[in-house]
Amino acid sequence: MTQFHAYQNRNPASRERYPYLLDIQSDLLGELRTTVVVPLCPADLAENMRLSHLNPSLEIDGRRYVAMTQELAGIERKRLGKTVHDLGSYREQIIASIDFLMSGI
Repeated sequence: MTQFHAYQNRNPASRERYPYLLDIQSDLLGELRTTVVVPLCPADLAENMRLSHLNPSLEIDGRRYVAMTQELAGIERKRLGKTVHDLGSYREQIIASIDFLMSGI
């Protein structure tokens, strides 16, 4: 598992709303059984609840997704689907959204 990679959401109950899960946990903690993820929601489903600092817009295969940072969660690594995209180019926006969630700044 790699930090800032998006993985397929294998959970049938939430997969339609959140097709991808963004792993935000440091690679230094790769030996842990769990990781912390941010659900990614298609932009057309998330527009009415989007705050720019909290919910950065990311692109996967030409489609826009919104990082639902306020819904971050811990998940067992084995529950993640296959990796679909490296979102490391959005590192600053992702970290800023986590910081905004925690500090309000």
